[in-house]
Amino acid sequence: MPVLLALLSSLLWGTADFIGGTLTRRRSPYTVVGWSQVAGLVVILLAALVVGNWSPWADVAFIGVAAGAAGYVGLLSFYTALARGTMGVVAPVTALGAIVPVVFGLIEGDRPSGVQAIGVVVALVGVVLASGPELTGAKGSGSGPLLLALLAAACFGTALTLIAVGSRTDALATLGVMRVTTVAMSVLLVVGVLVRSRSAARAAVTVTRGEVVPLGVVGVFDVTANITYGIASTLGLLSIVSVAGSLYPVATVLLARFVHHERLMRIQQIGVVLALAGVMLIASG
Repeated sequence: MPVLLALLSSLLWGTADFIGGTLTRRRSPYTVVGWSQVAGLVVILLAALVVGNWSPWADVAFIGVAAGAAGYVGLLSFYTALARGTMGVVAPVTALGAIVPVVFGLIEGDRPSGVQAIGVVVALVGVVLASGPELTGAKGSGSGPLLLALLAAACFGTALTLIAVGSRTDALATLGVMRVTTVAMSVLLVVGVLVRSRSAARAAVTVTRGEVVPLGVVGVFDVTANITYGIASTLGLLSIVSVAGSLYPVATVLLARFVHHERLMRIQQIGVVLALAGVMLIASG
């Protein structure tokens, strides 16, 4: 059950990343991140109203704010990398952020089975191989997207670890504080842009009617993925759940291949296969 929930998180994150990355080719990353986080906050607040228990929000305030800050910086870096680089290459690099919660889980005493440990290694090797063209310079986009993707990986790994810790108290409250933080940071960023240029600030908050639904889907999928991951982290070993939850690049890569017709090199194809094989080993263990 925990692995299935984490895999569902990967599917939702991967789809959200594909849609968000596509939007950043027309809009600035902070516009896409800002509005999608607003949509996610609406979902969280509606869920909180249904649950009716607001007391845990204060208990997870610090963790939620820290997770929100890390997640926001990660999303900005990630979407900027997606806009500048090849989507099927940038996305797998960020999955390396899974190393952070894996190490944290092992330090806390996680003891995965031998088969699961092999699956973790195989899956991580898979996402590294899926990044092959960028690492070897086979693409002409330069090192910028790779560096941004690595920064996003570190931020995502930190956020995933904090979400897991906060979810031990209350997953919904942790994600609620996290979304409040990301929306607040988006507002501050727009205010900063407004000080420099009114036209730039207007462009940062203006979206077309056709972009409203995709932005809403990104926000809803992202926050739903966070919720399922948070729940999964309380049911299974963090070192296992975090790897299963970090396989979202597989969905992003495949969507980029079939929708944008991005060509994948053989090493990327091998990486995707290994990532899937790693998931099977983790689940079977």
